[in-house]
Amino acid sequence: MKKISVSILSSKNLQKDIMRINNSTADYVHIDVCDGKFVKNKFNPYKLLNKMYPSMNTRLDVHLMEKKPKKDINRYASLNTEYITVHLEIDRPDKYLKQIKEYGIKCGLAINPDTDESAIVPYLHDIDLILIMSVYPGYGGQEFLEDTTKKILKIKKLIVKEKVDVKITVDGGINEEVAKKLDFADIIVSGSYVTKSEGLELNDRVETLRKNADKLQTKKRTERRKIKEENISKKEKKTAKTKETKKEE
Repeated sequence: MKKISVSILSSKNLQKDIMRINNSTADYVHIDVCDGKFVKNKFNPYKLLNKMYPSMNTRLDVHLMEKKPKKDINRYASLNTEYITVHLEIDRPDKYLKQIKEYGIKCGLAINPDTDESAIVPYLHDIDLILIMSVYPGYGGQEFLEDTTKKILKIKKLIVKEKVDVKITVDGGINEEVAKKLDFADIIVSGSYVTKSEGLELNDRVETLRKNADKLQTKKRTERRKIKEENISKKEKKTAKTKETKKEE
């Protein structure tokens, strides 16, 4: 079953939406941190989260869109954080991955839409997660980039080839229809589609994303099973025909 991480980047009422997500069936609160340098805008809800986290059950999934994330790795490591992700495109991401690991927190690398997936290979044995950006980072409410589906497949093949246990997260422009396309994603990040809902509808949207994403996986499994059964049937028929031919001889 796929996990759902809800982003608050587009939220108009941070405290309210954080608690709504916390009280829902979402698996994570996705925290985007923007430094105004790696990306143009600035956003960092650390102070608010530091006050709120003792009353929160849902763990944080932190995405640092920063050129120099050292300070915020230290800060967010003190909260209820499961993942901290830095960008592949920054200088020496390996030293920040090491810093995250020193806290016993799972570390991730984010990859931008215009970065070739092969650049992730040297880090595959040192990370727990790859965050594939399906929009350009820094702003919420963008449309999903369709080429992302090809990138997900290519990165999944790299993970299988290297025989590593690395989760795939997809982040940006994800709604109930896009979720149906995200085969091989383990965690789906969605922001405005979920947070702009009202009342109990937030939980409904979380579960719709999960259901639609899992439906694709179920469909793929069924298709693979049918192909396997057809192949077995063909093999059995061929074996039976060979036996008949031998008897006739």
